Amino acid sequence: MKLAVAFLATIGATAAFAPAANTVARTSALNMVQQLDLKTGQSQLDTSVVDRFNALPYPDDKVLAEYVWVDAKGECRSKTRTLPVARTEAVDKLPRWNFDGSSTDQAPGDDSEVILRPCRIFKDPFRPRADGLDNILVMCDTYTPAGEAIPTNTRAIAAKAFEGKEDEEVWFGLEQEFTLFNLDQRTPLGWPKNGVPNRAQGPYYCSAGPENSFGRAVTDAMYRCCLYAGLEISGTNGEVMPGQQEYQIGPCVGIDAGDQLFMSRYILQRVCEEFQVYCTLHPKPIVEGDWNGAGMHTNVSTKSMREAGGLDIIKQAIYKLGAKHQEHIAIYGEGNELRLTGKFETASMDEFSFGVANRGASVRIGRDTEAEGCGYFEDRRPSSNADPYLVTGKIMATIMEDIEVPEIAPLDRAEA
Repeated sequence: MKLAVAFLATIGATAAFAPAANTVARTSALNMVQQLDLKTGQSQLDTSVVDRFNALPYPDDKVLAEYVWVDAKGECRSKTRTLPVARTEAVDKLPRWNFDGSSTDQAPGDDSEVILRPCRIFKDPFRPRADGLDNILVMCDTYTPAGEAIPTNTRAIAAKAFEGKEDEEVWFGLEQEFTLFNLDQRTPLGWPKNGVPNRAQGPYYCSAGPENSFGRAVTDAMYRCCLYAGLEISGTNGEVMPGQQEYQIGPCVGIDAGDQLFMSRYILQRVCEEFQVYCTLHPKPIVEGDWNGAGMHTNVSTKSMREAGGLDIIKQAIYKLGAKHQEHIAIYGEGNELRLTGKFETASMDEFSFGVANRGASVRIGRDTEAEGCGYFEDRRPSSNADPYLVTGKIMATIMEDIEVPEIAPLDRAEA
């Protein structure tokens, strides 16, 4: 189910674990597995050993806080600290922390301290408790010791675009596509090793059956973790290419869309770690053959777009997006030129277009929005590895700008 449904609903989405033969009698997590094994599905450590330690109770006056931040490559890093319960009751009570920025390409070695500023709290699905308390995940952004946002702090950039525009009540819904591979990082789930599926894409989208659906257990586990954490995850589905999956975050208001999308990516990677499956957000992980790429379609709706006459506001916003097409393309993800070719449900990145129910357009208006005269639009250009802070902030800055722009004819009708 695509996020369009969520928008409209809101407006009106055994043997592998056997120990190797040895003379050591005691149970050990290390002698239960082969080190550096790259077999998908095998746990890093024997689960019965791990569960023995996970069963130990937590102190009733302390909470584990996993501080999560975005590194120089746009990937999530994290580390854990112990905090008194009282310090975790609200985000403004959480202490700031620091990390070695020289190890994440975010600071030089001779001045490597980067400050973590807590921005958002979620429940930790990987360390559940039975004592009425919650361990937490903390989404952070990054600063110098002097208090200046470091260059890779894209949240600070987005925050400026949203500042002072709270009355717009802008909703974002982000459709995160991703591709699951075996740990060789070459073979997507469901693909033969060193080969390709014997059927073209088509039967895999929203499918069922062992010959069609690959990775459902991973996606379902991620779904449950996101719900437990308190994220606004509104659905999942199998995608067009075998081994490709999607989930949807939102609707979320303003900067919260970026916070939640990045935290969902962190949770996805942690789940894949448990399943020993490699996950990539590359927008075109398979370039040979007729296979879809992966995107982060971004659904947008301001308060005025959801009210009577909103379709005209939507069109004006789309015209503004068209006028700044190349500026948006520049920050809509790396490798996007491999995906935005005008084929496989994409528009060419070289020119801007929009249409009603047209998945070959840069921006799509849904049939329901057209019929009701209000609702939302979908920007289909962002790639699956795009930075959600940059994407949502740039869209907000563009559609709020007070400028005159020419109308753009829709692709599929004389009037859209």
